[in-house]
Amino acid sequence: MCGDDKYTGKNFDHRREWLVDRIKLLSSVFAIEIAAYAVMSNHYHLVVNVNRRQALDWSDDEVINRWYQLYNGHVLVDRHLKGERLDKPSLLYFNEIIDKWRERLYDISWYMKNLNEYIAREANKEDNCTGKYWEGRYKSQALLDETAVLSCMAYVDLNPIRANIADTLEDSDFTSIQERIAHFKAFTTDTVKANKLLKQKDNIQHESQPAQLKPFGGNHITHTIPFALLDYFELVDWSGRHLDPKKKGHINKTMPKVLLTLNIEETQWLESIKRFRQQYSNFAGSKQRLKQQAASNDVKWYKGTG
Repeated sequence: MCGDDKYTGKNFDHRREWLVDRIKLLSSVFAIEIAAYAVMSNHYHLVVNVNRRQALDWSDDEVINRWYQLYNGHVLVDRHLKGERLDKPSLLYFNEIIDKWRERLYDISWYMKNLNEYIAREANKEDNCTGKYWEGRYKSQALLDETAVLSCMAYVDLNPIRANIADTLEDSDFTSIQERIAHFKAFTTDTVKANKLLKQKDNIQHESQPAQLKPFGGNHITHTIPFALLDYFELVDWSGRHLDPKKKGHINKTMPKVLLTLNIEETQWLESIKRFRQQYSNFAGSKQRLKQQAASNDVKWYKGTG
């Protein structure tokens, strides 16, 4: 998909840029926010937040505007946009159309369809061929609690470290952690802004974070990932150094603040970020949350409950 083709000698890393750009474009259209991403040579990972409430609050015109960024639309909707007064049957059908589009704009399946189909078409065009591009349908896991969100994000951000194709987070190309660190460093080179941040360690302003990624903020800030940005940096760096004992750099023996706050054991955490996808099935979370989810879905258990 990306990287070097050993048969032709061609490099396809530019397709990683296609994926990152497309992911961000779609998140600006859908009510789906990007928490973490990693684009590898033959696959990619995404951690997203579906903001259903946001989509339900959109006006009809907002829904139309977003849908028209991806599709041609509908003749009845075009008549509405021209200011034409619709009769009752047409209005009822118009409302059905908008309701359908609204639902699709917070649907992960529609998001992934738009992402994968676009990449497949572009790659086939470049390769001058047709046919199936992706090996199979995407796989997803629902994250049921804060610990699951945090460990899944770290698992995704550490993909290049785990695969031994990067030594540091800053060198982990096409990952959200690289983007977050680069943006933060660029922001803090401004002395005034840096001093302001130092006074608000637990409340990093959104300006210090990439606009197209869901920001960290803490439990007291709505619509953010409920952890401090610097604490996440510390956690992922500490975790990356523990993945490979031969990795250069001093390994801090002090447990990261986030693990202490969430009362997560070191061995449990490291096992999770090494084998997150294998550890769970369709749902990920604590044993209690998995049991609750199983009961609500009228099944006995889900993988991960032991």
